[in-house]
Amino acid sequence: MPSHLFADRPAAQPPERGTVDALISQTRQLRGGVDAVRREAVLDDDDPQGRWQRALYELATRQLDDLDEHLGQLREGLPPEPLDDALVIDEPQPASPSAAVAAEHPRGSLLSRVGSAEWNLLTDEVTWSGELYQIFGWDPAKQPLTLDELPALVHEEDQSLLTTMVTDCLIDGRPIDGEFRIVRPDGGVRTVHMMGEPVLDADGSTASMWAVLRDVSELRRSQLAVREHRDSLQRQRHIAETEHRLAVELQEAVLPPWRGSLRFPHGGPDALDLAAHYLPSSSSALIGGDWYDALELPGGESLLSVGDLTGHGVTVTSGMAMLLGALRGMAVAGAQPGPLLGWLNQLLDTSVQPALGSAVCCRYNPSTHTLTWAQAGHPAPLLFRGGTGRALSPPDGVLLGATSGASYEQAEVHLEPGDLLVLHTDGLVPGRDGESATEQLLDLAPRFAGARGAQDCVRTVVEAFGQTERADDACVLIARIGTQ
Repeated sequence: MPSHLFADRPAAQPPERGTVDALISQTRQLRGGVDAVRREAVLDDDDPQGRWQRALYELATRQLDDLDEHLGQLREGLPPEPLDDALVIDEPQPASPSAAVAAEHPRGSLLSRVGSAEWNLLTDEVTWSGELYQIFGWDPAKQPLTLDELPALVHEEDQSLLTTMVTDCLIDGRPIDGEFRIVRPDGGVRTVHMMGEPVLDADGSTASMWAVLRDVSELRRSQLAVREHRDSLQRQRHIAETEHRLAVELQEAVLPPWRGSLRFPHGGPDALDLAAHYLPSSSSALIGGDWYDALELPGGESLLSVGDLTGHGVTVTSGMAMLLGALRGMAVAGAQPGPLLGWLNQLLDTSVQPALGSAVCCRYNPSTHTLTWAQAGHPAPLLFRGGTGRALSPPDGVLLGATSGASYEQAEVHLEPGDLLVLHTDGLVPGRDGESATEQLLDLAPRFAGARGAQDCVRTVVEAFGQTERADDACVLIARIGTQ
């Protein structure tokens, strides 16, 4: 059987990106504008106002960079739903003095997340902006923390990092640019990005240190949520690919690997001309439980069957393999189609993982040209003779696994040399109910009449219905009756 399961298919196209691309372009243009203004601005680093303005320029460019990154992720098509929950942060409410500051600057605005500080090493004077009190959850009625006291609010795992940054700034004159976590008095943990520089006196000694601190907790949490979501998608994709590969390998190992017409070796060169084809769903990930089978039985009779086990994936494909194995074994042991389907029904009914299935089972005697068959909630075989076709009248039979102790009637039909028998599963003609699908298959009778063999007939079916989008997989088995 050709490897139809691995046929190349066009990948799903991403949504239109024009709007997001335009936003990204605008963001980058705005960032370029901020850079230009910053270069043209005359900022005096000895003036606290100048330092503050320069820090705000730096923060603006960083936030635009963050926005550019998020828009890029949006353009790649990451689903936004998991991120919405991640961005809802249950943050403890600050004490009443800080609540006044929070009310003045609502959470989420620039000022509510950016504060400034300056520590004078000569006078031990410390100056904090009101926004910094809010970030740290510190009571504005209290004195701001000195550099020696500041680590008391820093997470114990990050205290050495802060000490290193401050030491490098005060002793080596290096700018501060790093992040650390703080533990607020109310118990809330926040992530703070700190930018600062030493302020030198006339002798070149460090007189003070100023810093701008930005609360980046929400940003880091959203980035973490994106990474975790991406990792989860990759894990799920890997699991799905592995299951799909296993289902494909199992299905190909079970279904007869026909690549052309098959004639049974003991039935004469023209006893039964067989061909079959499996048609996958439009989504190659949906490997179902459809099967076709033909088996030469002791005494020269032949078993023909098609069926469908509901569901998709490895579990269903393995269930199909179990069902098909049981069907072959009981047929070889001499079971007739009706009782055989009854035992298959019992097998599904008592299975650890109950399932529903449909099937048609035929037993053909080439010496008498008699076809004995039974069905379990499955489309009846189609018989084509003399350029016309009809559906065989089905005997009674319910779906496999639908009820305990079900019995299945049998029917017999006499076949003539040159007759064509078409067995198929639901979904062979996509988007059609059973009656309409049968009519479209019967319309192929003139083309079947001119076919050279069963393989040409299968090719005709595939040409007619194989290129249509289908929600489920399907298969077709065609047998042409020869002379004995």
